[in-house]
Amino acid sequence: MGRLKNEIMQFLTEMGFHCTDEVPEGSCADVIRVTEPERLILPLEISAATQEEAETHARAVSQKIGNLKYMTGKSPVIIPEDRWRSRSEMMKKRLLAHLGRHSQIYARNCEVRRIEKSEAAAFLSSNHSYGDAACRYRYGLFLKRHTGHIALKEGNPTPGEMVAVATFSNARKWIKGDKAIRSYEWTRYASLPGIRVNGGMGKLLKTFISEVHPDDIMSYADLEWSEGCVYEQLGFIKEGFKSPVCFRIDPSTWERSINPGVSGDEDRFFMNSGSAKYRLKLTEYE
Repeated sequence: MGRLKNEIMQFLTEMGFHCTDEVPEGSCADVIRVTEPERLILPLEISAATQEEAETHARAVSQKIGNLKYMTGKSPVIIPEDRWRSRSEMMKKRLLAHLGRHSQIYARNCEVRRIEKSEAAAFLSSNHSYGDAACRYRYGLFLKRHTGHIALKEGNPTPGEMVAVATFSNARKWIKGDKAIRSYEWTRYASLPGIRVNGGMGKLLKTFISEVHPDDIMSYADLEWSEGCVYEQLGFIKEGFKSPVCFRIDPSTWERSINPGVSGDEDRFFMNSGSAKYRLKLTEYE
């Protein structure tokens, strides 16, 4: 059993889950099976010494994911080793959330406010897989009140606390026919790990639209984490895909870098799954 797989299974067992390394028929031996709720977890150990090895590994992983989804009807939960080691607490809470262990709050009990660059950067650095990003508009979702049994649940955020952040780029302008189109990118969204904000993305998006009046908003769903269903629920249309990115991994910190400079002898490489591109048209154009 690989070290990463063993660590994840040990953590899940400590959290009270029953998990095994029984392999679904036609699957692969590095899958963890959680039996209640029924879910498969795919740990991705990172050992590629070159970009070419990382590309080969990524193709094999893509095939595994497809096979598992075909057999179970669900994509497995993917746990890349660098994320598990560099952002352990966040990843553990995300994993528990995938398995139904999360607190839920409702966007109707929250309010949206514009926030400063430093506030957004600190929140995203702690709670988003890729940290902060360049942007023009920054919004925070703040809890106003709890209702019902949720107010009594230990570990929930307290009123006044920021529970989610969304950021958007400045406008990119182009001419479509006789119209000047202002298009914006939704660059980041993150909520507190272990907290599911029901309606949070929609509320933040609605506020941005009402204040900025964009003609068009595009965004990317990182296929390492999501298939993009939430964008479709918000009215976005899938336009295509962004190619996978090969990262250099510093084994001393497990941080990712796309800097093409000279790598160290111990550096490893990891290629992600790429991204799905989504667009929300708010003004009709060809």
